[in-house]
Amino acid sequence: MAFKFESLRVWQDALAITNEIHLLTKFFPKDEIYILSSQIKRAADSICLNIAEGSTGQSDKEQHKFLGYALRSSIEVITCLYIAEKRELIDKTIFTEHYNKLTNLIISIQAFRKAVKKQN
Repeated sequence: MAFKFESLRVWQDALAITNEIHLLTKFFPKDEIYILSSQIKRAADSICLNIAEGSTGQSDKEQHKFLGYALRSSIEVITCLYIAEKRELIDKTIFTEHYNKLTNLIISIQAFRKAVKKQN
């Protein structure tokens, strides 16, 4: 692994979730392709992208900032899941499965962010 972020468990988990979200949107109707499908995929991608960007040898303060962006994107994905459930694009089981994975990821990002801040 050539880059620091590749060894971060939180990045690996975020990458797995973004792939799961991508697969989930394949079952959304075509009229959602430029609306909810696009939004949830971009938000999910943004989680691992910001974790990676924050770990590029910048200062701990910068990494802390980008982890904050990753947290915000995680919350955006959760909100998109709520919208998908309300629009009856996913059922309660699918919602709960993804909600729980994102909750665990948020906890991991928060813990990592706290550890980075202590290094300052």
